[in-house]
Amino acid sequence: MFSLHIDTARTWRGGQNQVLLTVLGLRARGHRAVLVARPGGELARRASEGHDLVLIAPAHEMDFAAAFRLARVVRDLKPDVVHAHDPHAVSMAAMAISAMADRRRPPLVIARRVDFHLKRNAFSRWKYQQVDAAICSSNAIRAMLVEDGVAADAAFTVYEGVQVDRIRALPAADLCKELWLPPGSPTIGNVAALVPHKGQRYLIDAAPAVIRAVPDAHILIFGEGELRPALTRQIRHLGLEHRVQLAGFRPDVLSLLKGLDVFVMCSLTEGLGTSILDAMAASRPVVGTTAGGIPEAVEDGVTGILVPPHNAAALAAALLRLLGDEALRRRMGEAGLERVREQFSVDRMIDGILAVYEAVAGRRREAGTGSPPPVS
Repeated sequence: MFSLHIDTARTWRGGQNQVLLTVLGLRARGHRAVLVARPGGELARRASEGHDLVLIAPAHEMDFAAAFRLARVVRDLKPDVVHAHDPHAVSMAAMAISAMADRRRPPLVIARRVDFHLKRNAFSRWKYQQVDAAICSSNAIRAMLVEDGVAADAAFTVYEGVQVDRIRALPAADLCKELWLPPGSPTIGNVAALVPHKGQRYLIDAAPAVIRAVPDAHILIFGEGELRPALTRQIRHLGLEHRVQLAGFRPDVLSLLKGLDVFVMCSLTEGLGTSILDAMAASRPVVGTTAGGIPEAVEDGVTGILVPPHNAAALAAALLRLLGDEALRRRMGEAGLERVREQFSVDRMIDGILAVYEAVAGRRREAGTGSPPPVS
């Protein structure tokens, strides 16, 4: 199966890591997988050591010049399937292949990793009408897409995957030495972009209650984003400068994660949360919210504790429960590792993606047409 993958992101986040894992995983199975990425972007840089890399940079969602360039790539390479991994990639791919004759047009598969509703403007409706299948990172996302008009038999849940053995092989960082914390400090960590829907403001609001009960605890927030200034002001306002640290983007975050006592995902909306999967692969107990697909990853009371989003008090209570019970942390960490091995491996993800490709190709063969399923 020959697939052409498109991602237009400038930065490196969980979605771009999933794109790279998908491309490399398909190649490892003997399938050709070409990647179209933004020149100068982190995904292109990390993929540059391989082969089959095409650089295209759309300036905006309706960049016809970029779509024309992609159309030439598709005509020249003749992939069996085009797989668009972000909304701008969907736009570019839809425009690129929409004018192709049905017999020459490859199926368009999209990845959907966020639990946001589709936009309802005319262009958004049109571009999703060009889609043959949507690969959703969770059942919560799939349900939302079907509610938004995507045909139920064109929406598939394929859970994202993590490299469990690679994470297990990494050394655990000494967080106290690495981040200048007092030796033996209990540590709580969050790994996410500093953007509103990731909910770090509620973790910071929970911090005073946690620190009153566990005075030597430290909360570490790894990531960058637009909310850094606002979160910095919040930390100062609460007098938490010596207990809550915005530790920035760290390329060694997996090793740092392995040194945590508790991992927390405080999102208000979340497709699934690959950082949660990383934490589970590292045998860390998880406190998460009930937002989006998080409950599909975290089994409440078994691999972690789930709390309502927007609720700092509940978040603090769950964190204190885990900080105060080492045996519970160990038991939940071991259960999380077992769950991620069974449900969220890269191999399992690649199996699911290939099954979608085969299903879409089979429908095309049966129908003898390039027409995608309808989207209302």
